Amino acid sequence: MIIDAHHHLWQPDRGYAWLQEPGLERIRRPFGPADLTVELAANDVDATVLVEGGRCHPDEAADLLAIAAATEPIAGVVAWIDIAAPDVAGAVERYRRLDGGELLVGVRAQVQGEADPDYLDRPDVRRGLAAVAAAGLVFDLVIRADQLPAAARAAAAVGELSFVLDHLGKPRIDAGAAGLRAWREPFAALAARPNVACKLSGMVTEAGPGWSAEDLAPFVAVAVQEFGPRRLMFGSDWPVCLLVADYRGVRDALAAVLPPLPAAELDQIYAGTAARTYGLAERVRPARPAPAPAPPGPHAATPRRC
Repeated sequence: MIIDAHHHLWQPDRGYAWLQEPGLERIRRPFGPADLTVELAANDVDATVLVEGGRCHPDEAADLLAIAAATEPIAGVVAWIDIAAPDVAGAVERYRRLDGGELLVGVRAQVQGEADPDYLDRPDVRRGLAAVAAAGLVFDLVIRADQLPAAARAAAAVGELSFVLDHLGKPRIDAGAAGLRAWREPFAALAARPNVACKLSGMVTEAGPGWSAEDLAPFVAVAVQEFGPRRLMFGSDWPVCLLVADYRGVRDALAAVLPPLPAAELDQIYAGTAARTYGLAERVRPARPAPAPAPPGPHAATPRRC
């Protein structure tokens, strides 16, 4: 079985202002469930987690939950929330009353857009995180590498909350060894928190145009060493990945750079961790084994964010 733990859907005219930035023409178009199901069928993916796409408005949750309710492969939704708002618990309850609200498995805020690297230390943010924990949801961390230390402190302070680190914390893969050195220690400190899992996602855009699987390999090796397969999960970051690679290219690149692992551990990365962390076990049915390593195909273009 394969679960894609991280992808997006959007209509650009519905408030996704960031898509107007230069260099994003390739993904500045609608991506809906019909586009998604074609990709999933072509790549033998059984189920997915649909993640908010930077619209930063509660109305997006209504759109995504309704889509998920009508699209069988979507097993869960991670919706946007203002984590510093005074009534995070109320916002979660309003989401749960929406059509498809039973598919809400987590929330996230666009912490990467906050200038303060210590944003997650704020008392109002910590209060919001505690409310997410009390609601039984996961909190996805979409953060920059310089925000990793604050994320580790938040995970320690709110130990009852399950955190999921998106995109390995966005290391500077394009900077090679220097990017690896700057990221490795704070990444390991976050991985030391047992209530944190990590998505092997978003790496190709952090590597940038002309990337190769070899660029990703040292970062994946560190992730496997620090988190272990039972706290790692595959995510395509489609359609953001289309800036530099197609869906198959992302899948094949990960398969090519994962170290030799027993089949049971590969199963954790490709499905088990996501199913357990997001509570998807009853919503997906096993179908296929994890993919065998394969060399990546050719790629090209420009990086970005979700």
